[in-house]
Amino acid sequence: MPRPFQSVRRLSPLLGCLAVAALLLWWQPPRAISAAVVVLVYLAMSLYCWRRQLPRKAASTDATSALVVTYASQGGQAQLYAERSAEQLREAGVNVQLLPLNALEPSRLPARRILFVVSTYGEGEAPDDGARFERRLSTANLQLQDLEYAVLAFGDRQYRHFCAFGQRLDERMRQCGATPLFDRLEADRADPGVLRHWQQQLAQLSGNSDFSDWLPAPYRQWQLTERRCLNPGSAGGPVQHLTLVPVDDQQRWRAGDIVEVGPQHELARMERLLQQLDHDPQQRVDGQRLASQLAGLRLPDLDVLRTLDLPALLALPPLPHREYSIASIPSDGAVQLVVREARHPDGTLGLGSGWLCRHAAIGERIALRIRSNPSFHGPSVDTPLILIGNGTGIAGLRAHLRERAAAPQGSRSWLLFGERNAAHDFFFRDELQHWLDSGLLERLDLAFSRDQPEKRYVQQVLRDAADDLRRWIDQGAAIYVCGSLEGMGQEVQQILLGLLGQARLEQLSEQGRYRRDLY
Repeated sequence: MPRPFQSVRRLSPLLGCLAVAALLLWWQPPRAISAAVVVLVYLAMSLYCWRRQLPRKAASTDATSALVVTYASQGGQAQLYAERSAEQLREAGVNVQLLPLNALEPSRLPARRILFVVSTYGEGEAPDDGARFERRLSTANLQLQDLEYAVLAFGDRQYRHFCAFGQRLDERMRQCGATPLFDRLEADRADPGVLRHWQQQLAQLSGNSDFSDWLPAPYRQWQLTERRCLNPGSAGGPVQHLTLVPVDDQQRWRAGDIVEVGPQHELARMERLLQQLDHDPQQRVDGQRLASQLAGLRLPDLDVLRTLDLPALLALPPLPHREYSIASIPSDGAVQLVVREARHPDGTLGLGSGWLCRHAAIGERIALRIRSNPSFHGPSVDTPLILIGNGTGIAGLRAHLRERAAAPQGSRSWLLFGERNAAHDFFFRDELQHWLDSGLLERLDLAFSRDQPEKRYVQQVLRDAADDLRRWIDQGAAIYVCGSLEGMGQEVQQILLGLLGQARLEQLSEQGRYRRDLY
């Protein structure tokens, strides 16, 4: 092909049409006129067809890049919470599509991240708007290694096949190679705690924790009695070990459970803000100072606040709760937390960690509620336990070890833990060494990433212990993972898939021997 025609191919279709005709006329004007007309007509038709295809292609590209929330709902409940899920994500700035499950074709899924919100109908059947998808999913030979997904399943434990459709959907996705973003959640009669957990997962996906609970639950009052920095001098953010005791009745929980904290803005900041708005911070409203009431509310921009009168100001929604793994057991007499001070890009403290680690005074009351987390409750004490985690994930793992230490007879345990530097970030060093000496911990593998020129993480330690891992699994061990989803959690999942195989890992999950609490 002559070079002038090669250059034309790089132009837009319209310019290409004109350039081709002009070149033909320039080369042989008398004999090329008819040819030029033919070429123009041909390219014009091609341009027309191309323009007709463009919106469809653009829509397809947009769909592929979006996160999809899909639902299968017989009575409307799953659809309702799918709609609320999509709304929360959109408010956080995520590009979301909301679709009924039957609108999806398993062989041509419209996104690389899909959230399934589904109910179970009749004797474990899929709802009508999900049955066709399940039939096609079960018969197609699919490779879904590029898909990340999560399942929120609704059901009623009074029925024999509780959440059966959600379970089958989750299992089939794993069989096809898809990667679960989070472990499946099962909401028994729309359990408010499970729904709050799901909302927290949506917040992790969007990177925005500023949301309102769909089904708020009352908080209880706890007193902050101790705050101790676990990593003085660390290159990372300060990590605080917090102790809280109940003000009223003693509360019960299990290792693996979660606390939901109702955070507050810094009181001094609220006082300054109220003065800017020409309100008296000391004014008493319903027996409480105005500044204290404002501290627990979600605040819009200052320009918006200036337009609100006092009743409108007090009608603002409450701050969203923050979740933390419990690092203690009830016999300790207190809830203990391990919280890292988080900071926004502008240097300001995170809402929850700022409140607990800096602003709340020792002796102050904290709004707190405990949420049961059965998906991370420990196995029987005679089951060998492999615990894997990093950073503040030590909290949930420590609770399991303390639970085993309190048992009359416990089986062996193996902890793999990673942080920055051994000199500053070896959380609970003395306690872990004591458990190692006493035999509660049969093995302790540590990865301090900054203690050598080439960074080394806990997932690499796990990979290097492949033979021992398989031996423990063959001897009936369970694997519990706690810590960050991004990085550690995802890479541990991939390493376990490589070491154990997908079928074995699925079997462990079904047996309750592979559990994760990632954030």
